[in-house]
Formats: sequence, C-alpha cells, structure tokens
Amino acid sequence: MNVISKSKVNLSLAAAFMLCSIAAGQQYHVSKDGSDSNEGFLNAPFKTISAAAKIAQPGDVITVHEGVYRERINPPRGGESNKRRIVYQAAAGEDVVIKGSERVTDWEKVQNDTWKITKPNSFFGGFNPYDDLISGDWFDARGREHHTGAVYLNGHWLTEASEKSQVLQPVKKQPIWAYRQPSSYLLNVNWIKPEGGEKIPAADFSTQHGVRKEPASQGGQCIAFIQHGDWARYDVDFGENAGQITFGAASDTTGGLIEIRLDSPEGKLLGTADIPNTAGWQSWDSFTARIKPVSGNQTICLVFLSSGSKPVKNPLWSPEMNSSNSGLWYAEVSDSQTTIWAQFKDVNPNREQVEINVRQTVFYPEKPGRNYITVRGFKLMHAATPWAPPTAEQIGLIGTHWSKGWLIENNQISYSTCTGVTLGKYGDKWDNTSQDTAVGYVQTIKRAKDNGWEKNNIGHHTVRKNTISHCEQAGLVGSLGAVFSTIKDNEIHDIHVRQLFSGAEMAGIKLHAPIDCLISDNHIYRTARGMWLDWMTQGTRVTRNLFHDNDVYEDLFVEVNHGPFVVDNNILLSRRAFYDNSQGGAYVHNLFAGEIFRSAEFNRETPYHKPHSTEIAGLSNIKNGDNRFYNNIFIGGDGLASYDKAILPVYMGGNVFLNGAEASESEENPIVLQDFDPELKLSRDDSNIELAFPESAVSADTMLITTEILGRTEISDLPYLDCDGSNLKVDTDYLKAQRSKGNPTPGPFEEIKEGDVSFKVR
Repeated sequence: MNVISKSKVNLSLAAAFMLCSIAAGQQYHVSKDGSDSNEGFLNAPFKTISAAAKIAQPGDVITVHEGVYRERINPPRGGESNKRRIVYQAAAGEDVVIKGSERVTDWEKVQNDTWKITKPNSFFGGFNPYDDLISGDWFDARGREHHTGAVYLNGHWLTEASEKSQVLQPVKKQPIWAYRQPSSYLLNVNWIKPEGGEKIPAADFSTQHGVRKEPASQGGQCIAFIQHGDWARYDVDFGENAGQITFGAASDTTGGLIEIRLDSPEGKLLGTADIPNTAGWQSWDSFTARIKPVSGNQTICLVFLSSGSKPVKNPLWSPEMNSSNSGLWYAEVSDSQTTIWAQFKDVNPNREQVEINVRQTVFYPEKPGRNYITVRGFKLMHAATPWAPPTAEQIGLIGTHWSKGWLIENNQISYSTCTGVTLGKYGDKWDNTSQDTAVGYVQTIKRAKDNGWEKNNIGHHTVRKNTISHCEQAGLVGSLGAVFSTIKDNEIHDIHVRQLFSGAEMAGIKLHAPIDCLISDNHIYRTARGMWLDWMTQGTRVTRNLFHDNDVYEDLFVEVNHGPFVVDNNILLSRRAFYDNSQGGAYVHNLFAGEIFRSAEFNRETPYHKPHSTEIAGLSNIKNGDNRFYNNIFIGGDGLASYDKAILPVYMGGNVFLNGAEASESEENPIVLQDFDPELKLSRDDSNIELAFPESAVSADTMLITTEILGRTEISDLPYLDCDGSNLKVDTDYLKAQRSKGNPTPGPFEEIKEGDVSFKVR
C-alpha cells in the first residue's frame, strides 16, 4: 500500500513538473550521438536539428551540441511573441557548424593539377546547384554562365571556370580572382573644360579603339565601351599652367576611372578622374580632376577604365592560402549524373576536406510568416543561394522569409554563393519579371501591400554580433522585409571581392525600404560597396559604423530616397567615402576621408511614406539637395563643393575641411585648412585610428544637433526623428561619450585635443 501511494505521489509530481515545463517552454537537445527516434531530452537527444524543429512549439528552446550538421533547417512554425519565441542555439562553449555542403572523397586524377568526381543526380536530391544558373532582375553575368554550386578545399571555395578547358590546365601562380573582371559600361561626355578655359563640346572629340559616338540628351556624345582601355583624343588649349580639368559626364552600370594622358594612351599620366554610376546614361553631372600643370595647345588622351579593371587592393585570401586555394572547378550535368572537374595544386583531394554544395540554403523557412525565431551561436556555411534582387523572393544562407521578430545573433555566416543574411520579401509569379525598371519595383511594392506589408506583420528583426563574410552578392540584403529592424555590432567583410559576376545588389549591407531601421556599430570592410540604402530610406538612422577598404565603389551609397534619414558619428575611410543620389538626409559628426559624389535622378519616381508606416504617401524624382551637413570632418577630395550645384537647398554648419577638401558656398563659417594633412591612419589590426588635429578645428563654432535644428524635409515634409520615433538629439559620439551641449567637437570623437590623437575604434 505504501509503495502504491509513493508511486502515485511520484506520478503526481512528474505530471506537475511536465505542466510547468510546458508553460515555461520545453528544452530539446540535439547531438551527433543522438537519434531522431529519441524524445530530444538531454539524456536522449535528437540527432538532427530538423527533428527538433518539427516538434518545437512557441516558448521552446532547441540546444545543439558540438559537431558538424549537414542539413537545411526549415522551421515549420515560429513563436508567438518576443516572450514566447522558438529558440535555436548552440550549446554554450561548444563549436556547432551547420553546412549546406557534403564531403566527397572519391576524386580521380585527370591530368596536371586536375581531378574529377562523378555523382548520380540523386546525390543532390531535388536540387542540383551545378545545374542551377544564377539569374534574375538586375543581374549581370558578364558574358558567361554562373552556377550556384561551389567546391571547397579545407573550408574555402575554388572559382568556377567559364570553360572546361580552363580547369584542365595547370593551376596558375596568380589566381583568376586576383584581378577584377572588366565590365562594359556607358560613359557620356557632354563637354570637357580645362581650368580657366572654355568648354569643348563632345562633338569636337576624335575617338579610337572601338569607341563610338551617339547623340545624347544634352547635345553631347555617348561614348560606349565594350572593354576597358578604350580612349578618345582631344586638342585642348590649356592656357598657362592649367591645374585641373572638368568633365560634364554621365555613366551607366558601374562607371569607371578616366586617366588623363599627354599625346597618346601610353603618354605621360597627368591625372585621373573617378566617374561613378550616375544612375543613368542621361543623368548628367560634372567631375573635376587635378592634373599636373601643362600649358598651351596640347593633345590629350582620355583613357577609360571600367571600375573592374584594376588589381584588387585587398585580395580575398591571405598569401598563405593562395598556393592551395587558387584552383578552378567546372561541372557538367547529364540526365543521370553530375561530373565536376577541379584543380588541386600539390594536394590529393581524397586526403583533404573537399566539399561540394548540395543545399540551396542552411536556415530558411520554406513558407513565410514564421515569426519570432532566434538563431544564436552557430557557424553557418556553404549555401548555393540564388541571386536576390528586390523584386523576387530573397533566399539567403539564413533568411527570415517575410516574417516578423527574428533574432539572429552571435553567428559566423560565411561562403554563400550570393547572399548571407536575407530579411527579404516573399516569392510570387512576378518574381524577376520587372524588366529591371523602377515601374516594375513600384508594382512590387503595391503587391506587397496586398501581401501584408504592414508594421504589425513584417520586420522588427534584430541582427547583431554576427560575423558575415565571403558572399558574392551581399552580406545582408533585404527588400521590404527589413522594416523597423535593428542591424548592429556585426563584422561584415570580403563581400563581392571576386567579382565574377555583377549587378545592382552588391554590398556589405543592401536594403530597400529600411523604414525606421537602426543600423549601428557595424564594422564593414573589404566589400565592393560598404552599405547601400536603396529606395524608401525613411526614419532610418545610420550611426557609429566603421567603413574602410571598400574600394570598388564606396563606403555608403544612398539611392533615390527622400528622407528624413540620419547618418551620424560614422567613420568612412575608403577611397570613395560617400555617393549621394538622394535628398532629405542629415549628415552629422561624421569623418569623411574619401571622395564624395552627388547626382540627381529625374527619370525615376520613387516612394515616400506616411510617418512610421509602410503606407505610401507619394512619389517623387530626385532633384538632389535638401540635405543637412553639420559638424563633420572632411579629409581630401572635393568635400561639399559639389553641393553648390544641387537644385534643392542644402543646410550646413560647423564642418571642418582638411588636406584639400573644399567647403560649399552654402556654409557661412566653415573651418578650411586645405594644406593641413592630419596623417590619418587605421592600425593594421583595425583597432585604433590615429590623426593630427588642428587647434582651429577643436574650437570650431558648432551646436548640438536636434530635431528642432534639422527642420523638415522638402518632399516628405517630415521632421528628423530617431528611428524609434522619439525626438533626435545627437548628444553622444562614436565611442558613446557625452557631447558638449553648447559646443560639441566636429567629427565622430568628442574628446579631441590639438595635436596627435588616437582612438580605439573596435
């Protein structure tokens, strides 16, 4: 009797414990030593993460223990709220890797450094990345085919060859990716003018080497290039000791570099001019190049180089990796099997870890609306992701798929054929049918409204403290689905550095409609373009980010936005710091150490919104201007001089211009020290920034920047608020130190004194 009573008591206690566990959320465990027939508890764990995902309910936590898991996690459901999430996490202190690849060991030697492997198509299941071409809206294949598959040697990828014959050759000492591939682009030259001289119309130009002339909208000529190295010759009267030359020009696709040479394409180099993508071959702007002094009547050549024609400044691999990772691969797929050829220099691939892609993604819900999911502490690698334009479903190595409230933190996300993290839109029958037009994207936005694009339904994600690298489209991309999100404390690097293909979506962070987003404290380097905020950047705050070595394009590009948005306390150190193709931005307490470009955009009308809403309030083109520049430091380049030609008013004050940087006529009392070189340096480990600071800059006449000071935007007629909707007050610096209320120091650092200073920036 006592035994029975004791059993009943134990059963009652167990039942009570189970009820409490259910109320608080169940704890499931996954281990490489487990079994999917287990119940998933600590002493009886599952073997796969997918098994735990199938049964996890809101409030549950899935803890994954050490090991390499080769699977695609497709969450069948999400949580209910921030307090009742479904959490996927790596066990504390344990190394948990999830890969979209499989290891292969049956390679056969062919010739030279080349080996091959043949697999039945069933090996890949329903998705074969070696038969999956990269394509879509705004994609540029650069004249060849690209597949989403990849081959990895000891964790690092090889490069896809365009022809089988290439992979049968010995491995070259210089890997193919070490030089940027030339890209075709259009450059329109309307006029050229030497300093102190008259404009020479393009009709008077003589052209050579495949260059042709076509009428352009403003009386100029379109010079079209198929390869870099094309050139045009001009007879110019420089007068006496000319020191600069100005172009009226426009470019399409990628823009490029102009070399100004004397007499011939091989002649003395007088100077160079960067021509960015001005967002259309009819969108004109002027660009000035300083040149070595010349005088009198001279013949000069303008030699045009595409932006992809120069050696990479910071190669993808370290020198130690080059010798073993410079190989190519090539694949052929028949009805029954897939054969892959790959180069392995001085390596037997059967004795190394060689992997091939078999899965499109690693962590991505098949269906939208999987809300409130946490992904924490994993190494996520090797995904055969597709091209992710703003007008199609955006599938990343990890992605939220048109959901709400994800938390992606403390992960290492790397080696995705196209994108790392996607906060993007759903897919439908109109995917990749926009004909690459603004009108097509406007229709995409309207359809999104019918598919729940509302503040209560979509976005509100947090992506923080991740390392994102080695993605060939974007580190993080999001069209419409990133609204009201926070992206902070991430390290993003080596994005689109191989440049085998191109398009309009390449950046460390690329967002369409980052409405009321906070993008802060990120370290972005060695990318084609650091950050690209494209369309509907409204209520956004970009603060305390460090950019450097983003030398294909620039650190920050804002395209066809109407504001209000705020860019404050950032450090931009690349050759091109900033490209402004928007209006309504406020730039406060930044350090710009590279060139600044601006352009208008009359041919596209893009949306602006009702405050803190996805509801469209209207459409407008980009006249350019309506910007605020307060308390910034500009080092080199042209500073803000180009804003003298902006159509809308520009408001400025408290800015400092050093080492040749020029002030705008719109600013009454700038500090201009063109001969002062602050000798800016970023230490090798990217942890310290050093510069010298002049006394006059320390004592600049500034004011604390607030919502009241910034006023309202011209087009959207809205005030500058913080991204949470509160009044804005830029009262802390890059290091989060308090700023002076009466006279804050220009630039991102408040505690600056005259002379040499150093700050730890990471």
